[in-house]
Amino acid sequence: MRILVLAPQPFFVPRGTPIAVRALLQVLTGAGHACDALVLAEGEDPQIDGCRIFRVPALPGTRNMPPGFSGKKVVADAGMMAAAIRRLRRDRYDLIIAVEEAAFIAMALKPLFGVPYVYDMDSSIPEQMDDKFGLPPRIRRAIAAVEARAARASIGAITCCRALQETVEGYAPGLPVQTLEDVTLIAEPGPMPDDCLFPEPVVMYVGNLEGYQGVDLLIRGFARAVAGGAEGRLVVIGGTEAHIAAHRDLARDLGAGDRVTFLGPRPVERIGDYLRQATVVASPRTQGRNTPMKVYSYLDSGRPLLATRLPTHTQVLDDDIAMLVAPDEVDMARGLSELLADGALRDRLATAAAQRVAEEFSPEAYRRKLLKFIDDRIAPQLDLQS
Repeated sequence: MRILVLAPQPFFVPRGTPIAVRALLQVLTGAGHACDALVLAEGEDPQIDGCRIFRVPALPGTRNMPPGFSGKKVVADAGMMAAAIRRLRRDRYDLIIAVEEAAFIAMALKPLFGVPYVYDMDSSIPEQMDDKFGLPPRIRRAIAAVEARAARASIGAITCCRALQETVEGYAPGLPVQTLEDVTLIAEPGPMPDDCLFPEPVVMYVGNLEGYQGVDLLIRGFARAVAGGAEGRLVVIGGTEAHIAAHRDLARDLGAGDRVTFLGPRPVERIGDYLRQATVVASPRTQGRNTPMKVYSYLDSGRPLLATRLPTHTQVLDDDIAMLVAPDEVDMARGLSELLADGALRDRLATAAAQRVAEEFSPEAYRRKLLKFIDDRIAPQLDLQS
């Protein structure tokens, strides 16, 4: 079938939702579907056979688009609406897959062009905005009502975790929903990164440094663990210059500045090479319910994972495969200290985690679940003869 994917993100850039969109397109085109992707202006061409990339013109003030909701995103989404109209006028599509807030665009255009859509929910917009801005309850309810309407107007939904599947099922009982967990991004081993060689055991974080990621909590817990006698170095990969500067200042203020190293962004293709230099990997997220994409690579890294005991993690993680700690610096310090001191504990958690990935979170499992959903639940709803 001919599928239009509306993805209001920079594409391709190596971060959560764009990586998920790339995986979606690769599987669909690999199965013989003809895909067009309408994306924002920034990003590199991902070179996906069978997929044409169309970009929304770069509107003033929309460069350097951050993850999540922002004023820039509102302006860019207006441009995406106009670009989607042009695309639907020029070509005929059997299906739209609308990523995140693009579902509102697909919903608005459905009466005009008659193209059904699947809602690809990588996060709940009212929840995301509430976490960032602290919305008044009535505003949150109003945004949730629009999100619910978009779900009910779709012919199916894709989510990245069980919590979001429950959200969609609450909005639209009976709607076909498929959870597609992210998969490991670790590739074949490359050369050892010479900027990540340290004599101490390494605690490693990879990802952006937005507040919801809890990197400040990780730094506080690490500083407390070091003050208590733990041997180690915290290595942080990712982040903008401004975020790195703020977190470097925090580490210095806590007396751990000489034990925390910020490497900045590194190519996603080399994530495995960096993770192999770690002793412990960490996901300290404090907000949200969707599981961080990095978790799946962490689990596949051969290194033990420390994560906060919150639904964002516990819908995938348990005590058999990870060190789960309360989202406070005291328990964070305890977990770090135990992992750094106990090699047998590290080996047990890492081995169990790798087995879980092989069973449940492999690229083949993702492919199988996506194509079965499209073939069995979505295609029968479409009139592909007309």
